Amino acid sequence: MAPPRAVRLSLKKPTYAVCVVGTQTYVDVHSNAPKGAENFGVSGSSGVEISIVYDPARVTEPTGKGPWPLDANVDMIVSVDTASKDLNDFKVKVYYFRQHEDSALGHSVLYLTGVDISLDVDTRRKGKVKRSQGDKKTWRWGSEGYGAVLLVNCDRDSLRSRGLDLANSHLTSLDDLKDMSPMVLTCDGPDKLFDSYKLVLNVPFSDSKRVGVFCARGGNSLSDYKQVLGPHHLSYKVERQPGERKIGFYVEGLTFPDADFLGLVSLSVSLVDMGTLPEEVPLFTDTVAFRMAPWIMTPNTQPPLELYVCSVIDSHGSNEKFLKDVSDLVLKASCKLVICPWIENRNDRWIQDEMEFGYVEAPHKSFPVVFDSPRDRGLKDFPYKRILGPDFGYVTRETPFAGASGLDSFGNLDVSPPVTVGGKEYPLGRILIGSSFPKSGGRRMAKVVRDFLKAQQVQAPVELYSDWLSVGHVDEFLSFVPTSDQKGFRLLLASPSVCLKLFQEKKEEGYGEAAQFDGLEHQVNRSINEMLADRSLRRDSLYVQKCIDWNREVLKRELGLTERDIVDIPQLFFLKDSYAEAFFPDMVNMVVLGKYLGIPKPFGPIINGRCCLEEKVRSLLEPLGLHCVFINDYLSYHKLLGEIHCGTNVRRQPFPFKWWHMVP
Repeated sequence: MAPPRAVRLSLKKPTYAVCVVGTQTYVDVHSNAPKGAENFGVSGSSGVEISIVYDPARVTEPTGKGPWPLDANVDMIVSVDTASKDLNDFKVKVYYFRQHEDSALGHSVLYLTGVDISLDVDTRRKGKVKRSQGDKKTWRWGSEGYGAVLLVNCDRDSLRSRGLDLANSHLTSLDDLKDMSPMVLTCDGPDKLFDSYKLVLNVPFSDSKRVGVFCARGGNSLSDYKQVLGPHHLSYKVERQPGERKIGFYVEGLTFPDADFLGLVSLSVSLVDMGTLPEEVPLFTDTVAFRMAPWIMTPNTQPPLELYVCSVIDSHGSNEKFLKDVSDLVLKASCKLVICPWIENRNDRWIQDEMEFGYVEAPHKSFPVVFDSPRDRGLKDFPYKRILGPDFGYVTRETPFAGASGLDSFGNLDVSPPVTVGGKEYPLGRILIGSSFPKSGGRRMAKVVRDFLKAQQVQAPVELYSDWLSVGHVDEFLSFVPTSDQKGFRLLLASPSVCLKLFQEKKEEGYGEAAQFDGLEHQVNRSINEMLADRSLRRDSLYVQKCIDWNREVLKRELGLTERDIVDIPQLFFLKDSYAEAFFPDMVNMVVLGKYLGIPKPFGPIINGRCCLEEKVRSLLEPLGLHCVFINDYLSYHKLLGEIHCGTNVRRQPFPFKWWHMVP
């Protein structure tokens, strides 16, 4: 707390001072005391609180209403509990006495004008602004924490606007106010006081590019709201109208947390004495703190809302049958299907690689935000032109020098369900990104993207090893599925060793001639016997198993998992130019829609009329309450080094858990 302001009294004329409600003013009773005075007494009008501060080890408190010793260890502090109706309507009188004498040697008069100044935001995170007497300058995490939240105003509420709302210094839609956090300035006091005092709203220079403030003057016209603070306005002289006691403002975030921004910003209001020119002196300053709401990813365990998929045309025809199968799956899962037409995707089918859906949330508002990857191919304009809109935000990060690598695609970005690791809770899960083997100097996701993800703080990222894959994405060897048991999910990992074991069992059962790819055009059949005898295929798959096992240990350690939490999905790989590719459609690269799983059809050996790979996967997942739907993606996706997850993208419900309740 700032030290009390000092007021010096005079014996010759009254002293006048302004006192802000809730603050203390130190009254100097010593400097101009009459010669010979040894004690003083004090009286005040109603509404003035007078406190005598003293050192009890050196000063004895007088009995009754007796005078206080005029001692260096005795100070007087005054405060007011309400704003004045008129100038100087509070009065304090100080009398000076000699020792043991009742008649005063002299007296001083102090006239006070009370003014109520307070800057308030939703410090308690209840969705409404309430007057706060607590600490407004700091921001605290946790369920018992405090401090207001700002949303980055990254949507586009007006269809007439070309860019993001945060780029506009003028309001383009009244709906845009709902994305901003309200702030209220209390400025109660005699109107005449504000002829000589002004109220100034300030934003620190370091925060000015992070935040914008609009002043609300009522009414339903866009012209009733003007931006008063922001990148080009560091201060604003508040235009208080006569009789005005409260002035409303709306605050918007302009940038997400990042490597150079921790996410905290502050605003302040000062009551400034204009009579102290040339250097105006603030009489009082009130400061509030905000934290920018982070961008939050949603895992497969969250219920699906919309599934996005592309319509494409290849030399063998369109993916119309695939779209029909996905449509049937979406119908079962009771979510919405959005098909991106060829004219908008320019035959780029990898919609998972292009973008990632997340959301931002404040106590008063939440909306989805699409994160556009640095990968710029046929779909590069789709997130901005087709998804950005009213209450649907947009954010991106661009690689500053070299172009994006394959690991910058968002098939290489995933997030776990909520986990607890060694007593540390991650109630929003942990982000997973694929990278090179530690210290190997291989491919990594761009630093600008990694920095952005880490700076959000609420889903601490984990780097996995995916550079052993040709495409290099984590969704090629892992996925999460929801379960109804206490754990709530399982981690699925591709497993060459489980696949080889399954084929060995089928061979020993007499099905060695059953063939992989049986009945599939454009592909040579391979019998179980041939695959097991293929030393190159076995060697490559066991190498891949070692790579996945390395990740398995990292995932167990960083997500707090046990072997019971992991399900191994049979899958073979082969190496091409030292990098791995799926030998048959990669089943972990599935789309998860609640309990319905859209799994790449593996075209495994047919035994007793059924695909043994499909049967194995059903036996692993259906006891968990899941429904396996196998979809043919062979020509349109698998042959192009991708699968169903790569070719779809799901927007999911936000977490019910409020991010500000956690402690990073």
